[in-house]
Amino acid sequence: MTAVDLFPCLTLLPLLLWVGCEVALGISQDYRCVYLDHAEHLDAVGLSQDGDVVLGALINFYLLPPTLDLSFTKEPYLQSCSEFQESPVQWAQAVVFAVEEINRNPYLLPGVRLGYRIMDSCTRYPHSLRAVMSMISGGNGTCETTRPAKLIIGDSASTQCIILSRVLSPLRVPMISYLATCVCLSNRREYPNFFRTIPSDMYQARTMAQMAKRFGWTWVGAVVADNDYGLQAVQAFQEETKGTSICLAFVSTLLRERLVKISSARVIMVFAWYVDVEVFLTELVRRNVTDRQFLASEIWSTSSLLLSNPELFTITEGTLGVAVRSAPIPGFEKHLRELHPSRYPQDMILRVLWERTFGCSPVQNNMVASQSGLPPCSGKESLEGIQNGVTDVSNLRTTYNVYLAVYAAAHALHSLLACTAPTSSDPTVTPRCSAPDIITTQQLLDHLKHLNFITQLGEKFYFQDGEISAVYDIVNWQKGPGGTLQYVLIGRLEGPNLILNESAIKWPGNSNKVPVSVCTAECPQGTRKVIKKGLPVCCFDCLPCAEGEFNNVTGSLECYRCPPEFWSNHLRTACVPREIEYLSFNETMGISLMTVAACGAVMTAAVGVVFVYYRQTPIVKANNSELSFLLLLSLKLCFLCSLVFVGQPSLWSCRLQQAAFGISFVLCISCILVKTIVVLVAFRSARPGSAALMKWFGPGQQRGSVLFFTCIQVIICAVWLSLSPPFPHRNLSIQGSKVILECMVGSVTGFSLVLGYIGLLAAVCFLLAFFARKLPDNFNEAKFITFSMLIFCAVWITFVPAYISSPGKYSVAVEIFAILASSFGLLICIFAPKCYIILLRPEKNTKKFLMGKMQ
Repeated sequence: MTAVDLFPCLTLLPLLLWVGCEVALGISQDYRCVYLDHAEHLDAVGLSQDGDVVLGALINFYLLPPTLDLSFTKEPYLQSCSEFQESPVQWAQAVVFAVEEINRNPYLLPGVRLGYRIMDSCTRYPHSLRAVMSMISGGNGTCETTRPAKLIIGDSASTQCIILSRVLSPLRVPMISYLATCVCLSNRREYPNFFRTIPSDMYQARTMAQMAKRFGWTWVGAVVADNDYGLQAVQAFQEETKGTSICLAFVSTLLRERLVKISSARVIMVFAWYVDVEVFLTELVRRNVTDRQFLASEIWSTSSLLLSNPELFTITEGTLGVAVRSAPIPGFEKHLRELHPSRYPQDMILRVLWERTFGCSPVQNNMVASQSGLPPCSGKESLEGIQNGVTDVSNLRTTYNVYLAVYAAAHALHSLLACTAPTSSDPTVTPRCSAPDIITTQQLLDHLKHLNFITQLGEKFYFQDGEISAVYDIVNWQKGPGGTLQYVLIGRLEGPNLILNESAIKWPGNSNKVPVSVCTAECPQGTRKVIKKGLPVCCFDCLPCAEGEFNNVTGSLECYRCPPEFWSNHLRTACVPREIEYLSFNETMGISLMTVAACGAVMTAAVGVVFVYYRQTPIVKANNSELSFLLLLSLKLCFLCSLVFVGQPSLWSCRLQQAAFGISFVLCISCILVKTIVVLVAFRSARPGSAALMKWFGPGQQRGSVLFFTCIQVIICAVWLSLSPPFPHRNLSIQGSKVILECMVGSVTGFSLVLGYIGLLAAVCFLLAFFARKLPDNFNEAKFITFSMLIFCAVWITFVPAYISSPGKYSVAVEIFAILASSFGLLICIFAPKCYIILLRPEKNTKKFLMGKMQ
């Protein structure tokens, strides 16, 4: 357990004694409680207004007091707060203004009057704890009770919020911070009662990491406050930059008692309270370290204290800062200008402001209300025309967060009390709320978790696990009129998007050139970083990317392999699409094969025309002319199916290729096989006693045989295409710059059955034709069939090794060539002799010649 974990327990001990004292008061009215410390300080620094529901608020009106002595050698004693600040007065007035505005609003909490109790936290958790216990118990240090606060707005520092949340969480008291940004507070398990109207430091660290990446800063230093705010912020930055080329040159905690060492890093992030930053920067000026680029956290990026310090102009010019977004509050300036001690006589903070601003002490009930020794005020003093940290409303940042916190609490109460109010759709609704006396802090906590309302600016507001969406302003410290510094809005962060107007940025020395902060110059595109052994990750060598890898970002830690269908260019700076290779319609080879296929189809059609024209001649009518026409049709399909193999493969073209090829060739071979069988049967029927043989293999049986043989192939193709059909495939296995588009067969078994069946029919046909080649048939058809089948088998036998050894599109060309060669072989060997007789030797195309041939 750490000191931070133990401290609430140590501090709560006197507080519990005090609360117990109040309980004792209810038993014995004569008992007078006296708190161990100055009880009068509890209400002396702050302001309050009673109401049906009271909201507590912690504001650090004073700077850090001296450290608390926890040596346990004497009675605990908190020294008085010192160094009054003006800006927190504006924050406190934001609470007052918001409460008064809500109380005047008939549509928000109608009939319920909000109250407030604002107390000083001094940015120290002993003060914060004591003030919070006073507010939630209703005590004021004199055992006189007031209405307990149902919700705490504050505190401003993360460390205080961590302690307060741990103390208030068991009591189920919700708290809404307006300035605590520690990432650790996002842990809902440890801090279930914590909410905030300012983004977590996770987003601020992400913003700084994005700026470092954008400007190429890889060697960055970090100066942080030695507390949860600073340490958690730099841890968040390290998480955001993990795996990138950005590394921290140093991380040094900054205490008021010591300064950090300065390294060679030119860019330095500073996460610290602006008072500590002033001390740190002043020491840098004393050491003449003026060439640094600072990244300011939201706590000091818009600090008027630093901007107005002329000693720091030379070192802070060009600072980039992340600032809480600014938003207007209508009517707030008028409220501030009309502030007067007479309106808030119990407001000690306003009295102090009056003394500092006008040099006089306000008069209350005709008596001077201060013991400062200042002369009494006339009562005519006014903030009208006064420009200071209280009245300046040009950039309401933290003030708007306080204002939002009050409205968030009010809307949660509105939901909890089931308030009704007139609307445009139903203006007759009577405005009313449930009785506020019965509500519990647990109920209010639950309604805060589901809060959702529209702000005065028309923006949607809700808590997501206690957080709000990240919106930041990005500011740049530039020289203004008269040589003074002012911050200029140069960008904005909304969610993950960082928008910067880089042309508007002025760098240190009023330069337009981005500062360089690197250990080693960035590796150029096409190379990658290799970290040098024993050195930080930002110190590296540059190696060129390997073939097939690329890097188009300077300073990358690695080269990236190109996507499967891409390859690196010669500079290794980009991936270019691999050349897609397939047999195209536009290339010479594709055009040539299509031309040959078209010629084959035309020749087949021409033969068909000749056969139709001379269909009554003996040579056409011989051996069943129907088979001849069917054979011509199948040959034409064989020529045309080769066209499907040309062009970019697709799902349907791949399926059509194999089906068309297999069926058309089986139809073709079936016709030839039947014609061969006809020759054999015709010869056998010419023998004595065999005349009836031809009846068993007439034209009907011939057509049926062709249909039967073809149907077997159709069934094989149908089963193949149904179970595992061919599909287009992008072959990336060949290393290099090409992608081979090809059709995969899907099922090897199906493809083998298709080819095997064609081979079986071709082999049977060849054997039968070979046996019948010397038979005295009509016009030597068996001999021509033998030649054609010999060519067919030779082509497809040589096709296999040629196909396997051909790469890419050439394998498709080999298959098309085999289809065309075998088709031409069948067409020429079978039909060329017949066309020769029909056209050139018509004297042989007679029945007499045929009979003589048969004899």
